Amino acid sequence: MSRELTVMMLTWEFPPRIIGGISPHVYNLSKSLAKNGVKVYVVTCDFPGAPQHEVIDGVEVFRIDSYKNPSPDFATWVYLMNVNMQKEAAALVNGLDGKVDIFHAHDWLVATASIGLKHVFRKPLIATMHSTEIGRRNGIHFDYERMIHETEAWLTYEAWKVICCSGYMVSHVQWAFGLPADKLVMVPNGVDVEPYGKVENEDLSSFRSKFAMPDEKIVLFVGRLVYEKGVHVLVNAIPKVLEKVNAKFVVVGNGYMKEQLSNIINYMGLAQKVIFTGFVDDETLRKLQKCADVSVVPSLFEPFGIVALEAMAAKSPVVVSDTGGLSEIVEHDVTGVKVFPENPESLAWGITRVLTDEDHAKWLRENAYKRVCEKYNWNLIAQQTKDVYETVLKEYSKSFWA
Repeated sequence: MSRELTVMMLTWEFPPRIIGGISPHVYNLSKSLAKNGVKVYVVTCDFPGAPQHEVIDGVEVFRIDSYKNPSPDFATWVYLMNVNMQKEAAALVNGLDGKVDIFHAHDWLVATASIGLKHVFRKPLIATMHSTEIGRRNGIHFDYERMIHETEAWLTYEAWKVICCSGYMVSHVQWAFGLPADKLVMVPNGVDVEPYGKVENEDLSSFRSKFAMPDEKIVLFVGRLVYEKGVHVLVNAIPKVLEKVNAKFVVVGNGYMKEQLSNIINYMGLAQKVIFTGFVDDETLRKLQKCADVSVVPSLFEPFGIVALEAMAAKSPVVVSDTGGLSEIVEHDVTGVKVFPENPESLAWGITRVLTDEDHAKWLRENAYKRVCEKYNWNLIAQQTKDVYETVLKEYSKSFWA
């Protein structure tokens, strides 16, 4: 190609709008692609106080109006947002004289707009499937879930290639949508270790004292307080951990299970041992991960497990469920401890193993940090993604569409 490769990414969330893992993924990937010579335009939803157009480290970000139409429910809002997103993105592409080589969609929430753009401009579409409805809900039970599942299936059908963040997700997505194996590509998620390095030199003792007494170990959970994240498994493991170790459990995140979990903890008489922080900003989270004596990821369904990577980047020893993407990130007793999913006894065993053996915890920490730097750095991930783009463009150039 004589001119630089140009990609338009569509995502419903992008900082400062952060709902889940897609936002940091697109943010880091787009910036790293820009460093690797790819021109990236990100089209996303507006957010109060965020500019409509800005350039972040070479990435052009456009935030489109997604709120103004009153919607009776989330599904309707998603549909209307897609209508707007396609219209605004099409105008942007026309302004560039059609010089966009590839459209890259992140999850079902932008499927309609992305597929529309693919056909209007006759350019290849790539989809990254960060998760699936069938996985999140452990099956399809209602029409609303069926609508999301069918939208995901449509997106994977229309995409030239489907990127998944773990080997587990590749086989899961292939099974869920009946896709041919050669349509799927595994490119892992990543983590930026630099911000954790900045925290390292700070004195965190006064920060730590807000959460735990000096003689209490900190057990950290970070995630949405929903069933598939396994936070209830951790709550049920707390009494068993406390039999052996004096610890404080810090639970970061929000979700529909919060009240129920709080009630269980009060019933057990352990309210003084558990802190629910709600949602915290990035800086507070990094400091907590730095202070944590162990970070726990007890998910039941986990496409990748970015929280585990972040903890590893913060040099906090990890205990994770042996499931999904977590199984691939963590090597048992080398970069972390794996436990049986949905098993409070096993989880309590893993936590106490780390908390009662400081030498082993140190060994896990060092190995995990090294693994993150070598395998999960964004520069490497951007190069792998760029390779996918170039492969697709080669195939596209030989097709009747070109």
